[in-house]
Amino acid sequence: MPSVKIDKLPGGPITFSYTIATPSSNSAKKIDPRLPTVLFLHPVYVPQEVFTFQFGDQRIRQFNLVSVDMRSHGETKGKVPKEFGQEMAADDMARFMTKLNLPPCHIFALSLGTIIALQLTVSHPEKVLSLFLISPLGLEEPMDAAEGRQAIHDAWVEGWRGGSPNQEELAYAVRGALELAFYDRNQTIVQALVAGVVPNFMKTWNASHLDEFRVSTLDIFLNRHAYTIEELQKFKVPVKLIHGLEDVAYPLEYSEKFLHRLQSAGVNASLDAIPGASHFGCVEHHHRVNPIFYDFLTEQVGRFPGPTKEIASPWESSLKKRGWIKNEHVLDDSDEE
Repeated sequence: MPSVKIDKLPGGPITFSYTIATPSSNSAKKIDPRLPTVLFLHPVYVPQEVFTFQFGDQRIRQFNLVSVDMRSHGETKGKVPKEFGQEMAADDMARFMTKLNLPPCHIFALSLGTIIALQLTVSHPEKVLSLFLISPLGLEEPMDAAEGRQAIHDAWVEGWRGGSPNQEELAYAVRGALELAFYDRNQTIVQALVAGVVPNFMKTWNASHLDEFRVSTLDIFLNRHAYTIEELQKFKVPVKLIHGLEDVAYPLEYSEKFLHRLQSAGVNASLDAIPGASHFGCVEHHHRVNPIFYDFLTEQVGRFPGPTKEIASPWESSLKKRGWIKNEHVLDDSDEE
């Protein structure tokens, strides 16, 4: 997986791990300048692999797809200073886009990624062409969600009390994160993602890095603020919100309230609610999310020639090695009932 080092960032230099996929390449060195570009911003805990169903979609691969591991996630290397938050994370992404010579992008963001996408639109509006936000976090953190995130954090910290791992406490933290993120935690794609991230957790957020764990998985949620109407009035791009109706942390009313605030500010915004979908809805319910995204994007940019040969997700091989069954049965209405 390629990487790029960016110097003179708060906390020191960061080496960002990223992926580019184009219609002609599952892992390209650069984008095709003739095509629109989509930048994917991942959620907390799970890095860019979480978008494997989007990168492996024949329709979405009509475009340049770019994803990146943010600080403290995946293969990205560098420190997370105590003052790290949504503004700094958005500045990271702006610097990353500049370093790779990316044009203004359409943003596909999930959960934590939506916080950064919104801030990117506020701080660097010239970088953003549209926002597709799954499980959008545009308001203050609800009390129930904050308590859940705090419980996950506390269990992980307790698991490192004394400096050595307590597997029972750490497993409790992982289970809490899974309950937040997914609906069917027995699906092989979920298990394969977990098998990849947990060993990384053990290195990145061990007893010596618990401050960074708190900053990047808890504080960035609890310290954020809702945007004012005046700030949202600066949004000049279309916004699509996606809410999973089986989200255990955020009710539909939370996304509806944010939609109303966007529309009150004159933003071209709409909301789709997905029955049965979890907080990380683009994984288990990709078969519903992907067509909505494709329609949203092509309404703005039109259609382009798709891949002329079979394509695959850049992470397909590694996920299969961890047990993913690619053609596994997906949830449908009869399952949910």
